[in-house]
Amino acid sequence: MKVRELVMVKTHPKGGLKRTGVVVEIIQKKCWRTHKMGKKINWDLIDPEPHGVVMFDDLIRTNPEADLRVFEA
Repeated sequence: MKVRELVMVKTHPKGGLKRTGVVVEIIQKKCWRTHKMGKKINWDLIDPEPHGVVMFDDLIRTNPEADLRVFEA
């Protein structure tokens, strides 16, 4: 994933793979996944991972790179 690429969120309640956005920035950020690690958060146990700052229509969202897929025409 690179800046200016079109991406789709793998699972999204408002359209999923039908909804595309443009990557405007790549950042490093921690993400606690409760379905894998449980409800009790301990930020010391995890490392930052790449996130894409993505513009969908007029909204800007930050999504983990693992949850995005590059759009291929």
